[in-house]
Amino acid sequence: MINESLLNIRSKPQTMVENKISFASSSAELSIYDTFECANRVKLKSDQLLYCGMISGKKIMHLEKDNYHREFLPHESFILAPDQLVEIDFPEAQHHSPTTCLAIEIPVEKIQKVCDHLNSISPLPKEFDEWHYNSHMIHTAHNQETQALLSRIVHIFTENHPDKSFLSDLAVSELTARLLRHQTREIIVNFSRQNPEQNGINKALAHMEANLHKPLCIDTLCKLACMSRTKFFQKFKQILGCSPSNLQQQLRIKKAQALLQQGYSVTYVTFDLGFSNVSHFSRCFKQMTGIAPSHYMRAKAVVN
Repeated sequence: MINESLLNIRSKPQTMVENKISFASSSAELSIYDTFECANRVKLKSDQLLYCGMISGKKIMHLEKDNYHREFLPHESFILAPDQLVEIDFPEAQHHSPTTCLAIEIPVEKIQKVCDHLNSISPLPKEFDEWHYNSHMIHTAHNQETQALLSRIVHIFTENHPDKSFLSDLAVSELTARLLRHQTREIIVNFSRQNPEQNGINKALAHMEANLHKPLCIDTLCKLACMSRTKFFQKFKQILGCSPSNLQQQLRIKKAQALLQQGYSVTYVTFDLGFSNVSHFSRCFKQMTGIAPSHYMRAKAVVN
């Protein structure tokens, strides 16, 4: 993810805590932060939206305003709203093993432009209002596509390409769209959990979430939604941005993460969520999170 030229720069840090290397384009700014020693309550703030993706090590993020305290590991991101102050702990940073993250500053105008585009091509049902950025949703896990996109963004910003400005603009727009999709999907799933009778899609979503341990039955979902298969798939993809099977997998892995953090064994989680065997579960978990469930469990246990 970090190319050789960055490694050369990192070998000569100017400061031991949050040593920063920045790369700018016309649409955004990418910074790489390295911390080489333990530190507590290091302040971070930006006047733009700040998408922070963990590369290595661990951080604990504190938002006193919302009484929010949470650890962050590789393949996870922290999204900081404009002008929001966060304080960061670095519990395990060492000179030979720094805690590293990337931070992408995304202008507010860029976010609004992407929202306007999504509102024009894929409007949400009226009960969910229009596409917008939700400043209260600040944690996200990377799926395989997001991880690949972040790697591509680093490459674009750090290479000397004649079309760097154009390519970076496309990549940051994609990252923004994926962030908005992820946030909106979370909102819709939560809404369906609280209001399962609101509409057909809500009924289908509530049924999916209540039966994660069972094979997905599209016919049942179509009956609950009172739609034909063609209309159901079309409406589902428009609102959720993915297929029913893909969403089921996302919900399963999210629940698996919660169970592993609570100390349940990988074997227990495998069969509790309806996976056929541990190998299948581990493969799906790593594909979606970038880390094996046993490694995830150990990392969370160390932090907690």
